[in-house]
Amino acid sequence: MNKIIRYTTVWGLTLLTVSTITSCSKDDDNSNNSGIAETITNNTNSNLKDLRTATHRLEFPKLKGGHSTVLTHKQSNGEINYSVEWDIEKISNRWTCYQIYASNAQQAVKRKSQQSADLYPKDPLWTPNSFFSSDPYYRSGYDHGHLCPSQDRVNSRESNDQTFYLSNMQPQVHGFNAGIWEVMERKMRTYITYTNGSKDTLFICRGGTIDKQDQYTYIKNKFIVPTYFFSAALMKYKVKGQGDWQYKLLPSGSNTKTITEPPLSHMLSASKNSKQKLASTSSVISLTT
Repeated sequence: MNKIIRYTTVWGLTLLTVSTITSCSKDDDNSNNSGIAETITNNTNSNLKDLRTATHRLEFPKLKGGHSTVLTHKQSNGEINYSVEWDIEKISNRWTCYQIYASNAQQAVKRKSQQSADLYPKDPLWTPNSFFSSDPYYRSGYDHGHLCPSQDRVNSRESNDQTFYLSNMQPQVHGFNAGIWEVMERKMRTYITYTNGSKDTLFICRGGTIDKQDQYTYIKNKFIVPTYFFSAALMKYKVKGQGDWQYKLLPSGSNTKTITEPPLSHMLSASKNSKQKLASTSSVISLTT
């Protein structure tokens, strides 16, 4: 299968509107147990009516619901590793969301070995008939594209291994997965480092388009391949000498945008037969409506 991709941009990476993330929770509820209350009055993006408290966290977008379910992976100490909204009917990931902060940004283990006997295991939280009987990625011509990157979870063996669950994957052309997608992942990791006493938190949500028929294709027995992928990142931080928390949207480039400015809204095309391009988020995803 030919995999020819021409990159028209690297630094125009994705940002959804700030309400996608900031208005989904009254508190960030990360392991630092710090933050400020968010105003959620009359907010249609809020998940606070959902009984699953994990969905109230800032990294969560508005839930799709319907045939979708939320899979939240925790470590043995109870700490949330990442969460997925999984569409059981379409047998596809809608998005994966997670946090990065000082304690989980430390590098304590190596990435899971590519020689592992069960490199990409099925998600133990899947209910029966939630996935294909065998891994459809093999011999498909597409990579297992991590949404929560394994390199973002090298703080423990358990957290890293969980990122290899098939529920945390979307099929990606290799040139996209190992190109602009990886560039974006590396850039995000530069914003949070393992620093004692740091209270900063990065809230991230990533996924592919699986709703509109012109934004995905089918291969191999109804296996969905998204045409577009998105990544949204929100930073919670404090300025030295100031007591209040501040928030800003983070692009993949050198510039950031505070939440008081109109955020950029773009998506990346991962179509194997088209240019790498940017398209308006509003035309392909409705997380903010």
